[in-house]
Amino acid sequence: MRRAWLVLMGLVCASAGANAQIELKASHQFPGGKGDVRDEMVQIIAREVEKANVGLTIKVYPGASLVKPTEQWNAMLKGQIDISAFPLDYASGRHPQFGATLMPGLVLSHERARRLNDSPFMKEIKKIIEDAGIIVLADAWLAGAFGAKGKCILEPADVKGLKIRSAGATFAEMWAGAGASIVQIPSNEVYSALQTGVADATDTSTASFVSFRLYEQIDCITAPGDTALWFMYEPVLMSKRSFERLDAKQKDALLAAAKKSEDYFFAESKKLDEQMVEAFQKAGKKVVTLSPEQVQKWRDIAWQTSYKTFSEQVPGGKALIEKALAVN
Repeated sequence: MRRAWLVLMGLVCASAGANAQIELKASHQFPGGKGDVRDEMVQIIAREVEKANVGLTIKVYPGASLVKPTEQWNAMLKGQIDISAFPLDYASGRHPQFGATLMPGLVLSHERARRLNDSPFMKEIKKIIEDAGIIVLADAWLAGAFGAKGKCILEPADVKGLKIRSAGATFAEMWAGAGASIVQIPSNEVYSALQTGVADATDTSTASFVSFRLYEQIDCITAPGDTALWFMYEPVLMSKRSFERLDAKQKDALLAAAKKSEDYFFAESKKLDEQMVEAFQKAGKKVVTLSPEQVQKWRDIAWQTSYKTFSEQVPGGKALIEKALAVN
């Protein structure tokens, strides 16, 4: 009887373990429920995992409601959150190589961005990510723009004396090289900075220009056009420790959901640029694009500033840039 009881209890425990529900925390800084593509990427993963019925759920915390924007990398490493849609350059203080994923004039188009995902350049970046204890669930490159209050930014001379909020150090160095002063704040604080005069101008993704309603503060936007000076890698990341505690079915369901999320994003990425232009035009603001000659002027300044610093000061920096530029 005692043996039968032990066997029965073992079966009950095994059954309970098999049916145990794991809840993952996903956090990001972007608005939720308003059509931001990065929030939707995470929401797709959460919905698809739920439908798979493998004992796994994902609770999404948008709008930096759980963790501050720049602290999400550390939060994943510490186990405070499991998943984040995260601008990788935000972690360049820990891993300076990540600055290459927000380098002026390095990517230029959505098609080239997608080709970069499987290139030796990104394999090296992803190795650094994994060695740190985090994995990439879904790739995402966002085109960006820059805009100012009271004027348009086309030529390098246009930024002289402006207070510019920049998304990362490489762009900040380029702006400074053209005579601007730099304001350091995350994208979810840009609206108030522009409103209060802390900043005169900003660069950020086209998605953020819309989801943070920056068309209410910016008078002229320099849109990506056919050749985008600004591209940023903003993948969906996951703590490796959190991933490894999942069973095989849960991992498969999560990776399948992430693939669906990535495919959704690529299909939407160009539309984000068009939506930004439409939002600014609807708000009665001026929209301009750079000519090839103007793009080259900015790239020349970048080569003298951010490219030079990155090549000289970041371990392996010169080789990383060369690998990225080698992708046709």
